[in-house]
Amino acid sequence: MLPAPCYIISDAHLGVAPRASEHALTSFLRRARQDAKSLIINGDLFDFWFEWKSVIPRVGYRVLAEVAAFADAGIPVIWVAGNHDCWGGEFLREDAGVEYLLGPWRGEVAGWKVRVEHGDGLRGDADQRYRMVRPLLRNRAAIWAYRHLLHPDWSSRIALGTSATSRTWSAADKGEGLKKVAFRDLAAEPGLDLVVFGHSHVPTLVTSPTGGLYGNAGAWLGDSTYLRLVEEHVELFRWKGARGEPIVHMSRPLHLDQAQPST
Repeated sequence: MLPAPCYIISDAHLGVAPRASEHALTSFLRRARQDAKSLIINGDLFDFWFEWKSVIPRVGYRVLAEVAAFADAGIPVIWVAGNHDCWGGEFLREDAGVEYLLGPWRGEVAGWKVRVEHGDGLRGDADQRYRMVRPLLRNRAAIWAYRHLLHPDWSSRIALGTSATSRTWSAADKGEGLKKVAFRDLAAEPGLDLVVFGHSHVPTLVTSPTGGLYGNAGAWLGDSTYLRLVEEHVELFRWKGARGEPIVHMSRPLHLDQAQPST
């Protein structure tokens, strides 16, 4: 169970994001730490993250220091791996102090039953090619070879060069594919209050036909959007300089099976 307020961010793609975007994220995290009781990073904080035995990427170190400051302050941090930062491990868990997950996070936030997943590979035919490649990207032998046979400078350059398409991509379906997945999952599990995805770069907060909510923090890269969850409601915000500007506000959902019959 995570305490609230809970802040959720995704898709900052540090390493290719403009300096202004990185500085804004640093400022946001510093300000959010004064209010937050928990933080969820829903994938792709970095455009490329890899851990060698004694080396980590230098990009985004100020942001990573702010994330570590949450953990140092006793504020739990959940990091759900995305398709760009799925090679995390010991450093993030032991040095940065985050709970780093290669799969979805499920739990309660201030009484809400929540599932958080990055969203890569979840759509049907649209993600078929990616689902064929993903096992290779997460294969232990391939990771070992990447770690031991290539100099970090070269491996980082290769990774950043090959990720150009996906980091600038905003879902051609405008996020509809992941929304359909969320609505399907909410219908299949009536007790679930909130499903949160990232990946599409489309900020979203909507009610499903069955009464649960689907949220997507969108991409910090370009939009600087995030979600804030408290006991009574969840809100989608855009960070503007030194404060958050609300975009959408949704109250705790009333599921169809909880609704009172009309008289």
